[in-house]
Amino acid sequence: MATAFKAAQPLAFTSQFLTDTFQQGLAAWNRQRLAPAFPTPDWQLTLERDARMLRLEGDFLEELRDEVAEEAAAVPSDPEGFIAWFEGLKESGPGQGDPLFPWIAEQANREELRWFLEQEAAGEAGFDDLVAYTQVKIPMRAKLELARNYWDEMGRGNPQGVHGTMLDSLVQNLELQPRIENTAWQSLALANAMTAMATTRRYAWHSVGALGAIELTAPDRSAATAAGLKRLGFSGKDSRYFNVHAVLDVKHSEAWNREALRPLVAEDPRRAVAIAEGALIRLNCGARCFDRYRSEFF
Repeated sequence: MATAFKAAQPLAFTSQFLTDTFQQGLAAWNRQRLAPAFPTPDWQLTLERDARMLRLEGDFLEELRDEVAEEAAAVPSDPEGFIAWFEGLKESGPGQGDPLFPWIAEQANREELRWFLEQEAAGEAGFDDLVAYTQVKIPMRAKLELARNYWDEMGRGNPQGVHGTMLDSLVQNLELQPRIENTAWQSLALANAMTAMATTRRYAWHSVGALGAIELTAPDRSAATAAGLKRLGFSGKDSRYFNVHAVLDVKHSEAWNREALRPLVAEDPRRAVAIAEGALIRLNCGARCFDRYRSEFF
């Protein structure tokens, strides 16, 4: 192989939570508990189960927080300084510049790319739903920005423009089979962490930071994936999901930082640490995914 991969920054892999068994169980529980349902006679048993799972989910997220607490505690708490730090994550944050993506753009074969996309699809928590959960009761200026972002995710009312629909179309056209039991725990952990932050109000500011980190860092990876699809002869329809995010997320990130992060930190500087922790958790989880994907190919 012509491309030599540089070593990624080591990340801890010793936790009881960073395993196939735990992440598969958490993913299955999230899928069940967040799905629309009907009242059942055993609803009290379901609540008892949910209480146990919520405690485990909280322990998992607290461990992820411990990994980033020292760095997050040192971020500037003034709006200008914080935004400068946050935007710097695009270059210096965990997982940024990973050689996986130039390889996907230039060298991955068809089956390697399909495996990668299957993992990504299985680990997709649904940005639209995460934004919807996160925006509950947050200050109005930030709430409006999250609402604009949600509307874009929903294709501005056009079913064909819904981002989730584009991804579903890609999965169908490439005959992918994203299933929990076939997905690396690293990808499941990313989705589980994002879901935990969005659905638990004590981590609401963390979720704002994590979602902002996605908008900040996704464009280059999306462009590389789209390039790989095009190189291998997939249609423009197949690569539309990634082409859209390569362009639109640049604008989303600028607006998110200006209309959500800046006013939130200006109103309460304590939020800077929580937002920073969320962003770093998201990037750490992504870096674990990239490391796992590279180990599959090399």
